[in-house]
Amino acid sequence: MTALLELSRAQILGHRRRAGSLDERLPAGAESLRRAAWAGLQDSMPRAALLSIHARVEGTEPNGWEHAALRQLWGPRYSNYVVAAKDVAIFSLGRLTEHDGGQKRASETATRLRAFLRGRRMPCEELGHAMRVNPNSLRYAAPTGTVLIHWDGARQPTVWCVAAPEMDAREARLELARRYLHIFGPSTEVSFARWAGMRPGEARNAFAALAGELTAVRTPLGNAWILSSDEGSFRAMLGRTAATRLLPSGDTYFLLWGADRELLVPQPQHRTMLWTSRVWPGALLIGGEIAGVWRRAGAEVSIEPWRRLSKKVKEAVEEEAASLPLPGLNEHIRVKWIA
Repeated sequence: MTALLELSRAQILGHRRRAGSLDERLPAGAESLRRAAWAGLQDSMPRAALLSIHARVEGTEPNGWEHAALRQLWGPRYSNYVVAAKDVAIFSLGRLTEHDGGQKRASETATRLRAFLRGRRMPCEELGHAMRVNPNSLRYAAPTGTVLIHWDGARQPTVWCVAAPEMDAREARLELARRYLHIFGPSTEVSFARWAGMRPGEARNAFAALAGELTAVRTPLGNAWILSSDEGSFRAMLGRTAATRLLPSGDTYFLLWGADRELLVPQPQHRTMLWTSRVWPGALLIGGEIAGVWRRAGAEVSIEPWRRLSKKVKEAVEEEAASLPLPGLNEHIRVKWIA
């Protein structure tokens, strides 16, 4: 029997930072935006996706999330997501359930939406009331790939219909699994199901269909899978890491649950500070390690580090905070350090 490839914590996090473009920002441009959103960018907190882009792409402007290369939709777990326009099918059809009842619900909701809107765009709550349904139920149409949204963080999202994607739903599901494993790997079917918001059996089927593209590995958390094409990245020498990044609430890098969180943040007390029972704070990334949390109120950014930081590191953090492309601010960003 062939021994499983052993991967250390350092190798895993090194790959995830490289795959997630967190060690070095990408040059500005549509392809860089697509790479930054390779596994989608959660945008449930106002402008979280914008700050996730800023952490990965040079020259991000306050309206960067509205770039022509990007779209907003109800993605994994029906959360607000920003994805590449080219990848809408992956993050919509890729989540379409294999269960007949769920497929029927998605199709019927999408059909009713299209018939009611007739090419118009409407705020979600207003639309739901006009159709005499719970506005939240309109999200069930999202996996058909025919519904897009626009949410600026201040009001309810605007909803409209588009043509159905040409991509096959099964291929979209497999590509979604590939994207997940590239950004979050090593991982398991169970973790993929939770991230994507699908049934465990559907996640198992996807991994089984990708069997020829996967390599089994052993991690500090147990056995898992990686894309075989990523093995070189996991084996690569650790390179230079970014001095600091301010990752927003729900950023892809720490969008984890259960035991998966233990690898990223080993200390239990720190995990309770990052993954709170309410709205998650942002994560302070220093030298490749999550080293604290941060929150923002207006132009004030409050940072709570988990260890003593040197003056040089603090200055780097403050410089990163000052660069945040926050829309609508008429004053300079101030940093408040919390001991």
